[in-house]
This record gives sequence, structure tokens and C-alpha cells, in this order.
Amino acid sequence: MATIVVKQIGSPIRRPAKQRETLIGLGLNKMHKTRELEDTPAIRGMVRKVSHMVEIIEERE
Repeated sequence: MATIVVKQIGSPIRRPAKQRETLIGLGLNKMHKTRELEDTPAIRGMVRKVSHMVEIIEERE
């Protein structure tokens, strides 16, 4: 199972509610928090939706 490590680098303040909800769905709600998530098309889509607030640190196999 492949995983990706995602880090929140942007604040959700003054962002649309959908983007804040997407961050919460990814398990990110505080600055500089990291999460290891399963690499699925759904997760990739969520990361793409808030790409200006998160960065992919590492991709693991």
C-alpha cells in the first residue's frame, strides 16, 4: 500500500468553507501538522483542491 505524507503550510482563515472542510477531511487543522495518508485517487483529489495550503513531503511505497 502506497502512502503520502502531507503537511499543512497555509492557514484556512478567510478561505471558503469547502476548503476548510477538505483540510479537516484530510486530518489537518493546525499549521505545520503532518499526516500520513493512503495514496488513493480520492485523497489526491482532496490534496489538489487545497494545494495552495498543503504540500506533499514524501511518497512511500
